[in-house]
Amino acid sequence: MAKKRNHYSGIGGQAVLEGIMMKNKEKYAVAVRKSDGKISIEQDNYHGLLDGNVIKKIPFIRGIFNFIDSLVLGMKCLNYSASMYEEEDEGNDKSNGKSGFGDKLMTTLVTCVSLAMAIGIFVVLPYFLASKLNGFVRNQSLIAIVEGAIRIVIFILYVCGISLMKDIRRLYRYHGAEHKCINCIERGRPLTVKNVMRSSRLHRRCGTSFIFFVLFVSIVLFFFIRVDNVAERVALRILLMPVVAGISYELIRLAGRTDNILVRIISAPGMAIQRLTTKEPDEQMAEVAIAAVEAVFDWKKYLQDHYGYREEELEEAEGSF
Repeated sequence: MAKKRNHYSGIGGQAVLEGIMMKNKEKYAVAVRKSDGKISIEQDNYHGLLDGNVIKKIPFIRGIFNFIDSLVLGMKCLNYSASMYEEEDEGNDKSNGKSGFGDKLMTTLVTCVSLAMAIGIFVVLPYFLASKLNGFVRNQSLIAIVEGAIRIVIFILYVCGISLMKDIRRLYRYHGAEHKCINCIERGRPLTVKNVMRSSRLHRRCGTSFIFFVLFVSIVLFFFIRVDNVAERVALRILLMPVVAGISYELIRLAGRTDNILVRIISAPGMAIQRLTTKEPDEQMAEVAIAAVEAVFDWKKYLQDHYGYREEELEEAEGSF
């Protein structure tokens, strides 16, 4: 067997209501634990904005479109998982994972409203709070740093606040199961419940780490903005968010593919915050995550190609647990 070292797999995902969404290239699957204990799996393809366009391959620009795509797909999958339980409550089983025009329109509207609220809370509000120091602090560079610190504090308080909700705590446990599955594969272990449960619930390519990179990059970028007009300063912060997202995407992409000391240092704060946004799952949650992975990713071939496993070794590992 080949020497074990981490390999980038390319798969990612997110937690949904009582389930997991996993995505590999254009394929994605949503696995949800239904009220009768069975796992429902829906598969589909998502191509996103400017699919196949060369623009989506340009560094720093591609991150903007990938960020929007992840928001839209994530909201769609969350709505789907919620609709399954609504239909079960009504005694129906009409969910098939497909979205009509009305569903797509609603998903788009909710995504836009959520994005606008996020900009208001995490971009505009910290600026106005920090600007209250203008009468006491004359150093604009220091105020810019304070603004960034306020932004980080608001984010951490938000994460801690929503974790008090029972449904969010379960969502965080599924989030942990998602990470454990990906870590299990990328560390060269057969995808079994036992191996998943002993894997780490923290992952460098997590959306939480991406958000921290956004906060960090915004501090650096806004530090150099020097305009006197208040409206212009607010507008610039909003207009520069795509630039911030593009830079942050390249950082999270680098973190997921590289393992040197510098990457470990810049990834450390995001990994620390993940201890708030992920919790330890149970074995049933791990089973749901495994089902989602297997719907979009051939992990056996991946382990054979990158870690030198033989087919009989994988069959033996599967049969043992």
